[in-house]
Amino acid sequence: MTIATRRPLPPGSAPDHSGDAPNILGRFSGRMVQFAERWFPDAYVFVLISVIVVAGGTMLHGGSPLAVSRAFGDGFWNLIPFTMQMALVAIGGYVLAMSPPVAALLRRMARIPATSRGAVVFVGVLSILLSLVNWGLSLIYCGLLVREIARRTDIRLDYRAAGAAGYLGLGCGFTLGITSSAAQLQANAASIPAGLLPITGVIGFSETILTWQNLVVTTAVTLLSAAICYFTAPPAGREVTAADLGVALDSDRIEPKKPTRPGDFLEFSPILTILIVLLAMGWLWQTFQSGNPLITLSGLNTYNFVFLLLGILLHWRPRSLLESFSKAMPSVSGVLLQFPFYAGIAQILTKVPNAAGATLSDTIAHWFVGVSSNSTMFSFFVGIYSAVLGFFIPSAGGKWIIEAPYIMKAANVIEAHLGWTVMVYNIAETLPNFINPFWMLPLLGILGLKSKDLIGYTSVQFFVHFPIVMVLAAVLMSTFAYHPPILP
Repeated sequence: MTIATRRPLPPGSAPDHSGDAPNILGRFSGRMVQFAERWFPDAYVFVLISVIVVAGGTMLHGGSPLAVSRAFGDGFWNLIPFTMQMALVAIGGYVLAMSPPVAALLRRMARIPATSRGAVVFVGVLSILLSLVNWGLSLIYCGLLVREIARRTDIRLDYRAAGAAGYLGLGCGFTLGITSSAAQLQANAASIPAGLLPITGVIGFSETILTWQNLVVTTAVTLLSAAICYFTAPPAGREVTAADLGVALDSDRIEPKKPTRPGDFLEFSPILTILIVLLAMGWLWQTFQSGNPLITLSGLNTYNFVFLLLGILLHWRPRSLLESFSKAMPSVSGVLLQFPFYAGIAQILTKVPNAAGATLSDTIAHWFVGVSSNSTMFSFFVGIYSAVLGFFIPSAGGKWIIEAPYIMKAANVIEAHLGWTVMVYNIAETLPNFINPFWMLPLLGILGLKSKDLIGYTSVQFFVHFPIVMVLAAVLMSTFAYHPPILP
């Protein structure tokens, strides 16, 4: 695939219609877009600033400078397996999308929207729905769909608004679905750490993602997101297209080639593809017959293996796969560079104690729990805490293992429903993704944009979602009846 590239533009060359939108939300969005374009730093600068802020806060909290420095260095490489997995999520999505069948589906779906504003809403809703099944699929497929729609000559797609819509699944959707790391961990007794099991017990999906309350939240989030997309998308005649932004959208198609020497035979033959797929079928059969296929697929290693295998199969010939793989590599440069810095941030927050033995993460959590007087207030403050910490540690639920012991212990004391406590944490955790470009990096590589191009739109999603979703989650807590942990 040819990655979208961006040609430098002189300042102010893209049209600016921030002050003449026809509604309040549109005008607010325009101002946020204008602010982000002018002031929001590159994603790499953003993570460096975050490191300094967290390090400074930890030292003010009582951690020694040497301990902070050691934690940063010790934790820097903790996300290397995850970094590789995320890189392969992006690459695997590219490889699969470049295959003839999926590329044809993308082109057909790109013809559905009739207007630029309709396209933004279409991409946004699709992003959320796909994220309920798998966040990687949502991020990559919707990014590629935006590129395909942007190639249409019969509509002027606002490239920034559509790109931001493609990110909605990572901002407010994926932890409400089957890919919720916290819900998965709590549903499987074998996965719960021994020290955590007596506190939480086993919490099945029937008490988390499969509750009617979660359906209410998912529906509300989807409708709210679609409405924001509609009202913040620039109207006809005011769109900022890919061309306006200096983004060159070259063709994604791989032109068919023929072997030029005898040694090229296997590169252009499906023989090896067939043998590799047959070899993998045994593993796939054993892996997916043991449980729910959606839960199985949500594991990153399994997800990447399946997508790479599908790419191999649908490209049919090794030469086609090799060309798509090499063209996808530039999209993961931001992931490879910046993810280690976030690992360092997580280590500083959770591993540097003060004189009393409390880390900055502990102190923040205990403060929020301490001000809660009942389960509804507890739900509200847990949500705020999850969002605050999620801004600095965008872990997709991985940090639940660290924070669950004291959050769930407090939930037992206050008698807040344990399953909904998990979901409140999930609901709030992803919202900071709208203003933190961590998960945005693969999408930016696909679109050929910078974080400042999307943050103006996604920040509006954050400011509207946050109060509404927090209140909704807290109110729904009152519909649950507490019961003690269920031990296996």
